[in-house]
Amino acid sequence: MKKALILGVTGQDGSYAAELLLSKRYQVYGMYRKSATNNKKNIEEILKNKNKNFKLVKGDLLDTISLNNLIGEIKPNEIYNFADQDHVGWSYSIPSYSLKTTALSVIEILEIIRRQKYKIKYFQPISSNIFGLTHTSKQNEETKINPNSIYALGKASAYYACVMYNRIYNMNNCGAIFYNHESPRRSEEYLSKKVVKQAVEIYKNKRKKIFLGDLSAKIDWGYAKDYVEASWQIMQQKKADFFIIGTGKSYYVRDFVKYTFEALNLDYKKYIKTDNKLLRPSKTSNLRANTLKAKKVFNFKVKTNLKKLIKIMIDHELKKY
Repeated sequence: MKKALILGVTGQDGSYAAELLLSKRYQVYGMYRKSATNNKKNIEEILKNKNKNFKLVKGDLLDTISLNNLIGEIKPNEIYNFADQDHVGWSYSIPSYSLKTTALSVIEILEIIRRQKYKIKYFQPISSNIFGLTHTSKQNEETKINPNSIYALGKASAYYACVMYNRIYNMNNCGAIFYNHESPRRSEEYLSKKVVKQAVEIYKNKRKKIFLGDLSAKIDWGYAKDYVEASWQIMQQKKADFFIIGTGKSYYVRDFVKYTFEALNLDYKKYIKTDNKLLRPSKTSNLRANTLKAKKVFNFKVKTNLKKLIKIMIDHELKKY
């Protein structure tokens, strides 16, 4: 039985990864930090079923001793790092913390792994935000990296660290350059969850308006559950490599809002208000995924389009009522 350590198991991607790996008969260890101890809703089903192949373990990305102890004791075959400060907006307010959790912690993890007496496969998610300001209509693995936020800078550093450690120490560090991926497990500080949750509240007469920032931004949106499955496929490749994972289609924020309200038989124009306070200090270019490499190497396919994703999220919100 393979053993996997998932960092950030209580988050969106980490919780989906735990479910996937358990279905593939892994022994799964999920690391969670103190601030997440009361936020286990994403893994409620796993805990409720008392799966003997799942164990929660305590640790923190910024505590090298806890990481070293966990990796040394568990001796995992695979490590999935879904823990970091993954919010672009927050990275402007807490730049030092964001860079430490997104970049420095990765270097410390790689140092721990390379000192082990056996090979460990390591998966590092990277954000499409690393391309920041680009002139390409679609981005592939060869597109120039040009970050335009602290968060993107941290992710770019994590990517370069993994590639460098592979080259110097012959390690097995792989990953995906993920485009926006959403699910019912997003927190409300993310646009997709905010729009769906508050649109349902309007539908249920619990709210009258939604305040949003830039409706003209274009985003390549996918379903997190599908992207986590791609993570596992990338981890199973013989050669450690990085792959672009996205849908290849981008939509305006206005489209996301419109489709959400249409699914509830409402006219979005009656309920949306613009709030300039929600605009980001800097923008990225229109980022759209070129997944040709992933399709060629492990037959990556987009399973869930935007309207289907929105329906999944709406159905989840309606269940609360």
